[in-house]
Amino acid sequence: MPSIRNRLGRITCRQVLNIMVILGFMLNYMLRVNLTIAIVSMVIPSGNDTSDSNVHNASSECFERAIADNESSNSTISSVDRSPKLGEDIIQTRYPWNEYQVNLILGSFFWGYICTELPGGRLAEVVGPKRVFGYSMLLSSAITFLTPLSAIYGYDVVAVLRTVLGFLLGATWPAMQPMTARWIPPTERSKFVSNMMASSLGAALTMPMCGFLIASFGWESVFYVTGTIGIVWSIAWFLLVFDSPAQHPRISLEERRYIEDSIGTTSTTKRLPVPWKSILLSVRVWSIVITHSCNVFGYFTVVNQLPTYMKYILNFNIKQNGLLSSLPYLGKYIFAVTTSTVADYLFKTKRLSVTAIRKIFTSFAVFSPGLLMIIQANYGCDRVVSVSIFTIALTINGAVTAGYLGNSLDIAPNFSGTIFGIMNTLGSLGGFLSSYMVGSITVRYRPIAKVEQS
Repeated sequence: MPSIRNRLGRITCRQVLNIMVILGFMLNYMLRVNLTIAIVSMVIPSGNDTSDSNVHNASSECFERAIADNESSNSTISSVDRSPKLGEDIIQTRYPWNEYQVNLILGSFFWGYICTELPGGRLAEVVGPKRVFGYSMLLSSAITFLTPLSAIYGYDVVAVLRTVLGFLLGATWPAMQPMTARWIPPTERSKFVSNMMASSLGAALTMPMCGFLIASFGWESVFYVTGTIGIVWSIAWFLLVFDSPAQHPRISLEERRYIEDSIGTTSTTKRLPVPWKSILLSVRVWSIVITHSCNVFGYFTVVNQLPTYMKYILNFNIKQNGLLSSLPYLGKYIFAVTTSTVADYLFKTKRLSVTAIRKIFTSFAVFSPGLLMIIQANYGCDRVVSVSIFTIALTINGAVTAGYLGNSLDIAPNFSGTIFGIMNTLGSLGGFLSSYMVGSITVRYRPIAKVEQS
């Protein structure tokens, strides 16, 4: 026992904060993306609905390839089943929502998300990031339990619930910027910011976990399990995390001095008035905002649509869907940590300036995935190529943590939460618009077949 206590005593408060932030953002996305794969099994496929003469079969060009792929894997292709049978292992209720309604549900998250990004960052600067992040996660976890019940009353009720969820989770991301400014020395910030990319790791774990839960217990279990995990984490957060080194009752004097000496005058606990004019007229701020908005438009399109694409275009079953949909997110997290470590090394050794580091990694992380998505449009029916492109594209995108994602801390650490709130407010428009765009385009294009394991 003494040896265990000694080991625990050597764990710094920053390490505890790192662990809690990693787990927090994993759960943040777990609560957020659980619906994107669950909805695949919540909805009755509309494949054999031909009552509308103007409805086209979006996957007809992939049909022959799907037959060959599934025959080679001892699978059969059958007509769409409109019974309560899940098409995997169990029987449960499904709902007759069309593609437009499904994408309305997926996009409704951003209606609430956009409302709390800016006030969430400022609120964290004033009342503390611990409470803003913690209560947002706790209430979001509780609301997640209500999703199966809300589905009974219609897609519009689910959309309202998702809006509330977005409202709560919208405050979490900008809240972490003030926490970083108060706790993390400048030479460690790129790596700490990469902890936010644990959201991708959360998505990577959520996809296969949800696939297993859906196939084994039904889609309702997805929301009960993720909600429970979120509540447990929230309790731990309130017990272990504090707003600043000065407020932490268990921090060592050595660690506190190191943090405060390293941060120096780059941040303060005083409640400073926001220099709105300077922020809104800053070219640097708007370059960050525009870059972020363009980046998340493409990212949210993939996040919301990938499980549906995997099932109805590439014809993977729910277990395969969950596993393969997780690969891009796993790659993104690993690459985010790797590039952030490289960025911190370049900064410490002064091999490159902060500006050069941010520009190089941002350009690589944003331009490359965009080019790959153009290539993907021409190889959409090929399973191997499609999965490979999605995985590589999102993996490369993880380099944004070493790029623009930490820029607000570079230019204005005392108002980093406010600037990040502006970034995510406008970026959230991209999330809603991408779902609306996909829904509008695909509402008249329906899958023609469903793959079932024989």
